[in-house]
Amino acid sequence: MQSRWWRSCGVRLVAWTWVWSLAWCIPANEVNLLDSRSVMVDLGWVAYPKNGWEEIGEVDEDYAPIHTYQVCRVMEQNQNNWLHTNWILTEGAQRVFIELKFTLRDCNSLPGGVGTCKETFNMYYYETNGDEEEMEEGEMRDGTGMTEEEDRLMKESRYIKIDTIAADESFTELDLGDRVMKLNTEVRDLGPLTRKGFYLAFQDLGACIALVSVRVFYKRCPFLVKSLAEFPDTIPGSEASQLVEVVGRCVNNSLPLYEPPRMHCSTEGEWLVPIGKCVCQPGFEEISGSCQVAHLGV
Repeated sequence: MQSRWWRSCGVRLVAWTWVWSLAWCIPANEVNLLDSRSVMVDLGWVAYPKNGWEEIGEVDEDYAPIHTYQVCRVMEQNQNNWLHTNWILTEGAQRVFIELKFTLRDCNSLPGGVGTCKETFNMYYYETNGDEEEMEEGEMRDGTGMTEEEDRLMKESRYIKIDTIAADESFTELDLGDRVMKLNTEVRDLGPLTRKGFYLAFQDLGACIALVSVRVFYKRCPFLVKSLAEFPDTIPGSEASQLVEVVGRCVNNSLPLYEPPRMHCSTEGEWLVPIGKCVCQPGFEEISGSCQVAHLGV
């Protein structure tokens, strides 16, 4: 674990970064669309004003790069610092999940900052079909042909708020002295999504934050063989309670019994409610999930 001291307006923020090699495995029913931990170069996200969010490069114990974003302008009033991700392709998913890992400073531990310090930040999104769509609308993402303030107001007006994010645990000066990092994890779901992709944005109004990682993923029901029927990878529907019915395909040398086999894919990426099954054709027997030639008299 490494640390980095960062000074802003007389306040020191320490961003601790874990060795992520212990956290690379993800469940089989989750597909990453964005994982900031896996990006080897600068993330290149857009921050404005420029003296707000700052990208900080670190390395883990294997000298692999880790990129975090930090902001800590808690002594100044009327803060409005935005951080925009790059465009995130949905890959056809209608509902996605956003996992944030971050640290946040306890305002009561900041002398003189109680009146202006915040302990929350906001998360927004903006759906588009990509940069080409924005260009057609005359809205270049880099603000070409606009003043910085016009570009800022345009972006802010397009974004829809997802939620206000608060920390379960905030850290103090005492924690820093004891080298204790209180890393928070928050997950939010977003949907239904109707376009090819979207941007995320994080708005700071005067907190002391280190955004350690951002992971965006969707859940799927992975390929499954059950009751001699194959069910393909399936992306769930957009509504939280929706079940997507999938008709299975009987494995080789088998036939449906009474009706075609079916299962239902939930938004959590779980196969539920099996209906029907397949059976081996005459002359074949079920062995390890497949129908093989029966050996009579053996």
